[in-house]
Amino acid sequence: MNSAPIILVPGFWLGAWAWDEVADLLRKDGHDVTALTLPGQESADADRSKITFTDHVDAIVDVVEAADRPVVLAVHSASGFSGYAASDRVPERIAAMVYVDTAPGKPPLDPDQEGDKPMVWEEIVAEENLDGMSEEQKDTFRERAVPVPGGVVRGEYEFTNDARRDIPSTVIATGYTAEEYQKYAKEIPVASFLAGLSELRNVTWVDLPTSHWPMWSKPAELAKIIGDVATAAGGEVEAAAGSAR
Repeated sequence: MNSAPIILVPGFWLGAWAWDEVADLLRKDGHDVTALTLPGQESADADRSKITFTDHVDAIVDVVEAADRPVVLAVHSASGFSGYAASDRVPERIAAMVYVDTAPGKPPLDPDQEGDKPMVWEEIVAEENLDGMSEEQKDTFRERAVPVPGGVVRGEYEFTNDARRDIPSTVIATGYTAEEYQKYAKEIPVASFLAGLSELRNVTWVDLPTSHWPMWSKPAELAKIIGDVATAAGGEVEAAAGSAR
């Protein structure tokens, strides 16, 4: 298959395991898939004391650069911040971005965060969309959630590479609609997780009504969207290489 390699990055509290079902479906369709666990998210016992936002960006960039051709970088939730920063670092190595119920964020996420950020289930229930998630999936989430390093939440990043703005980007709207995302992105002050939306020059919007964790509540549908982006991106990269020859 000529599709672009796919890198899957989970959001807060999660490791590569969160993408297991989506990754399996993509691989069965012939895609090259790498799911990433960001530094400090390996386990509840991991040492998070010195981990920074830059460490998360570096981890993503390392995987992107290890691929043999430009990739599709799919980021979920809060990894929209580190993913967007990675696209600033190596835009030439990213064939397409996919933002899964998130957007290109501009840090800091929360400059006033004290210590690490734990997953508080009561806050999740009150603030997030859980539509379509089974009780077993919710139990697994609670059992396997790992605190996010405070340095990641407080960290800053200076964007300098304008080429990131031209990377073809797909926003998959699940917990909110695409219309709501675009409306909120125009409000002043703009929420930090939406701050990069107005910078992008090539955005495709896809509505997939379900929970904020579509890798669990609608894995087949999510895998199909990401796979289609990778197939299209691989064809474009191949065509560009052919014309260059």
